[in-house]
Amino acid sequence: MTSVVAQQDGGGTGGGTGGTGSGTYTFSSHPRALQGRKKYRQEDQCTAGYYGNIMYDRRVVRGNTYAQHTLPVTAQPDPIEIQRQQEIQRRAVARRRAKAQLRTTTPLPLDGRIHIEVQTELYLEELSDRIEEVDVDTQTDAFLDKPATPLFIPGKSGKDVATQIEEGELFDFDIEVKPMLEVLVGKTIEQALLEVLEEEELANLRALQRDFEEIRNAELAEVQRMEERERRYREEKKHRMIQQQEVLNKEKETADKIAARAFAQNYLADLIPIVFSTLRDNGYFYDPVERDVENVFLPWLMGEVKKSIEKKILGRTMLDILLRDVENNRSQMFRDSQPPAKI
Repeated sequence: MTSVVAQQDGGGTGGGTGGTGSGTYTFSSHPRALQGRKKYRQEDQCTAGYYGNIMYDRRVVRGNTYAQHTLPVTAQPDPIEIQRQQEIQRRAVARRRAKAQLRTTTPLPLDGRIHIEVQTELYLEELSDRIEEVDVDTQTDAFLDKPATPLFIPGKSGKDVATQIEEGELFDFDIEVKPMLEVLVGKTIEQALLEVLEEEELANLRALQRDFEEIRNAELAEVQRMEERERRYREEKKHRMIQQQEVLNKEKETADKIAARAFAQNYLADLIPIVFSTLRDNGYFYDPVERDVENVFLPWLMGEVKKSIEKKILGRTMLDILLRDVENNRSQMFRDSQPPAKI
């Protein structure tokens, strides 16, 4: 009999057959086989796990593969791509850690108690740490060696018919070998003549080829000489054209310089007097004594005159103030000395 004992940790379990006041329960049932399977695995069961549908294999490429970009074996990996993959992996690990921290777990057991796995499913399953095993032996005689398979001999069918032929009735060597020798000798002589003719023809072709190569080399040398002469003519013509262009440029430059010099002389003929008169009118040419008198003496003189006038104005103002005060005092004294009028 197999029994399962579990300790309650705050939640009840279903399927218990008995309980006690200490908080534990015991479940028992008759022994039974977990699965109706045979003792030894069959051959098809051993090899079935190694096969699968390749349409669900991630290693199988689907679709058109012509446009796929494949790197050569000797190509170096992109460091930016490696860094991006590492960053993605780090983010995934951090995300999993965060999910693991946020996942609710079983609270820690109280002092003196431990957690034990308890079945909470609708149908309980028998649990056992040790699998029940039974050894059964059977002693049998050794098998005899299989005898050798006899050769297959098909059965005889049809009728046997024989014909007797005497010596010399079907074949005479001296007579039969004559045409064969004639053919062999004729073919040999014909082949030899063909080889001789072929050798003579090859010799004639080699002689013609040598003559052709000599003529071709002479023509190539003549063509190279003419090309070199034409190249020298082109270079000389180009050099002469450059020289003539330089002469024309120098003549034009000289003419431009002469025209510019004449124009400048004509333009600057009246420019100097006009410039001097303009500068004189604007005051750039002046008499030092006159400029000193205008800039130094006259401003000083005007300042001294202004100061003298201000002093005179100040004296007159003070005199007017004194006269007004004296007049006011005399008027007050005169009013005080008059007797009051009688009514």
